[in-house]
Amino acid sequence: MRKDDKWGGAPVEIEAEPATTSDEVKQGWLLKPENKENGGHDHERNIDGKKKKRRMMSKILGSLVSIRSLVVVGVAILVALIIVLVKIAQRNHHHLNSSSPHNYTTALHQALLFFNAQRSGKLPKDNNVSWRGDSCLTDGNSNTKTLVGGYYDAGDASKLSFPASFAMTMLSWSVIEYSAKYEALGELDHVKGIIKWGTDYLLNTFNSSAHSIANVVADVRGGDHDANSHDCWIRPEDIYHQRTGQECYNCPALAAEMASALASASIVFKDNIKYSQKLVHGADLLFKFATKQQGAKYAGGADPSSPLYNSTGFWDEFLWGGSWLYLATGNLSYLQLVTNPDLVGHEGALWTDPDNRVLSWDNKHAGAFLLLSRLRLFLSYGYPYEQMLKKFHSQTEETMCSYLPVFSSFRRTKGGLIQLNHGRPKPLQYVVYAAFLAQLYSDYIDAISAPGWYCGPTFYSNAELRRFARTQIDYILGKNPRGISYVVGFSEHFPQHVHHRGASIPHNKIKYGCKGGLKWRNSRTPNPNTIVGAMVAGPDKHDNFQDVRFNYNYTEPSLVGNAGLVAALVALSSGTPAGIDRNSMFYAVPPLTSPPPPPPSPWIP
Repeated sequence: MRKDDKWGGAPVEIEAEPATTSDEVKQGWLLKPENKENGGHDHERNIDGKKKKRRMMSKILGSLVSIRSLVVVGVAILVALIIVLVKIAQRNHHHLNSSSPHNYTTALHQALLFFNAQRSGKLPKDNNVSWRGDSCLTDGNSNTKTLVGGYYDAGDASKLSFPASFAMTMLSWSVIEYSAKYEALGELDHVKGIIKWGTDYLLNTFNSSAHSIANVVADVRGGDHDANSHDCWIRPEDIYHQRTGQECYNCPALAAEMASALASASIVFKDNIKYSQKLVHGADLLFKFATKQQGAKYAGGADPSSPLYNSTGFWDEFLWGGSWLYLATGNLSYLQLVTNPDLVGHEGALWTDPDNRVLSWDNKHAGAFLLLSRLRLFLSYGYPYEQMLKKFHSQTEETMCSYLPVFSSFRRTKGGLIQLNHGRPKPLQYVVYAAFLAQLYSDYIDAISAPGWYCGPTFYSNAELRRFARTQIDYILGKNPRGISYVVGFSEHFPQHVHHRGASIPHNKIKYGCKGGLKWRNSRTPNPNTIVGAMVAGPDKHDNFQDVRFNYNYTEPSLVGNAGLVAALVALSSGTPAGIDRNSMFYAVPPLTSPPPPPPSPWIP
């Protein structure tokens, strides 16, 4: 046995047969045995045999050394190759396996962190974003209570009630449907805290303890020469000027959207009876404020012009808010409002244009139709509600059909991203909501043991909807022509120049001010602070993406976008139990007894 192997590794047994042997050694093993019949030549043969044995042994040892050298070299090459392959696999892991439940879960954890980075006001100790601090602690109006708190809308310091309300509604909807998944992933308390931070602020934007209201606060902006302007690049922590809220006295769509947020959140917090009731009361005030302004016949129409987010219509928010209030209260008057057959005669109420199948902060039709379809799928209403619920369900099915690639309702990029906004900028916020609706409807029809649904005469399985949802989210997470994740921090390749003031300005105790921060806006260096979980606006219609801080059409994240991303990710993630929670949505809905149908007209002979 050789103990001083200078190449390292295990010692070599020379008596053992080597795994690989040269032809010369193999020939030596073919020596014939001694021939005893040759008498006088035996001794000479024995001597020659010993010499041959020594030469053979020497050759064997030499061969073993050569073999050992080759083995060492081969092992070294193999190790190097493995290291290279591992690095390549790690680099492309998100691209090759982006549809795995593990990746959806990882992305979900990160996407929720984005909301921590958007908080305004006095931050909680567990906010876990090291480069953020307390900010805008004097927000408020002279004739209203404090407006401190809430969320910054995107990459600036504006707090906007319209998109924030929609974001909170969608987060609440995802919690109501998938609370078991959130809990299994250890994120239920986190997401509920995110929602409460938003609803607490919304309750402060109007007199939520009154019996009626005359106005709401639409937004809080300005400070330091208007911190919303792209020419003012300042961290929210460095804004010290008083900021007041824009009060709105005629904004029914905004009020109905805010009502949706509070009503849906009241179901999330149903176990906190006092807070849940407070949310319901606020939602009821807001909805009455919204519908009162529309007159007895609910004429509809858009809110007054706004420089930022403004609704282009009222009827989607009307259906949305009324549906959530029915689910939150069980009060049939809300259901009667949203299932009134007279709605068919109102332009825009049941508008069937393809754009109405695109759920967004400005268009709730697709969401409201699916929410009302849930009533039809799981509860037996019958007369007089069935007529309208059937229409809503039909609209939902058409929406799902429009998402499938076999139909031409929406184009797709060469990389497979559906163009719900027809190639205009910031496409991803619309894509994530479509993915959520598709997966959610798939779970609905799974829950009633239906294998699929019809698009005209053709039957499609639930798997088609799930495939659509996965491919779209996979594209966002990195399975796209550029191989880039549009969620910051997910994988190794993600946007480095996010259009976000707080992330792009160093957290170094230097107050750069409105103009001083412009050098960071214009800098070509990556952001000094990583805003983990932020989904940026996304690529253009050719799958191209410019990682440029100044171009917000590519690199700006938003509350609305991330709320949809969270909803889609939790719907797609694995969890126990799988699917939806059938009952939590209806916790406030009493057993329904349908009234008898109207008597037939009297017979006239």
